[in-house]
Amino acid sequence: MIEPIGNQYVVARPVYSANAFGEEHKKKHRYHKTFLDHLKVCCSCSTQKAKRIALSLLPIVSWLPAYRIKEWLLSDIVSGISTGLVCVLQGLAYALLVTIPPGYGLYAAFFPIIVYFFLGTSRHISVGPFPVLSIMVGATVMRLTPTASPDAMNSSNSSMSNNSSLDDHKVMVAAMVTILSGIMQLAMGVLQVGFVVVYLSESLISGFTTAAAVHVLVSQLKFILQLDVKAYTDPFSIFKVLNSIFTQIEKTNIADLVTSLIVLLILFVVKEINQRYKARLPVPIPIELIMTVIATGISYGLDFKNRYNVAVIGEMQKG
Repeated sequence: MIEPIGNQYVVARPVYSANAFGEEHKKKHRYHKTFLDHLKVCCSCSTQKAKRIALSLLPIVSWLPAYRIKEWLLSDIVSGISTGLVCVLQGLAYALLVTIPPGYGLYAAFFPIIVYFFLGTSRHISVGPFPVLSIMVGATVMRLTPTASPDAMNSSNSSMSNNSSLDDHKVMVAAMVTILSGIMQLAMGVLQVGFVVVYLSESLISGFTTAAAVHVLVSQLKFILQLDVKAYTDPFSIFKVLNSIFTQIEKTNIADLVTSLIVLLILFVVKEINQRYKARLPVPIPIELIMTVIATGISYGLDFKNRYNVAVIGEMQKG
């Protein structure tokens, strides 16, 4: 008890003996849970716990009933179309990084979005392949794909059949890598292993992103210059790729180079316009789609493939 007296404080506390203190403040016996007790709690099942697990594994069950159709539907359709067009074009380009036919890039851009519709938790993520993943899968595909024998390249028919079988083998390897990676990611998602990302430092993420951008740039140079560059999978392969590019730089296809530079310049300018005037524009300018249509029309009308030996995707197989 504290009582102020003038400028002083008088502190008065009761004096306890061991027995008196024990009588007034009796010791509480606490039960410490063992590992089996925690295991019983984790393995127990109830209606609320089953509902919580179902909502965490299938978020669509929670957000779909609360979806505001009149307020959100039109904006979602516009953003979905613009984002989908970009994903389709990126899928075609990323398929080349995996060294498989470009048509499979369309599948990779389409099916992940359907799965994420049921399992995803973010409205702002565009799911699909990305450059670093494509390069990693492409390195595995090249390492596990047998090279063509010289005897098989003698005749045109055997060459076509050999290329077809190589493409089938590459697709099989890429599909198996994708399936195994998906199984591992689903298992880690069920086990809630995503908390590990919290411990990744910002410098690590920045370094990884910058290094990935450099690898993507180097991997695209052979397509911009249309050079036949061997795929390397060993350490420091980026320097071997650069050496291979610069040693045959005189073989550059000027038409491919000029087309690539023009497209890059227009994309950069329009991207800056979209970013600077995003408050005034109702929707971003779909410059990727516009440039694809224009470039395809010019390439077909002027016959770039035969006149200037420009590499084109060609006919895409159905099915």
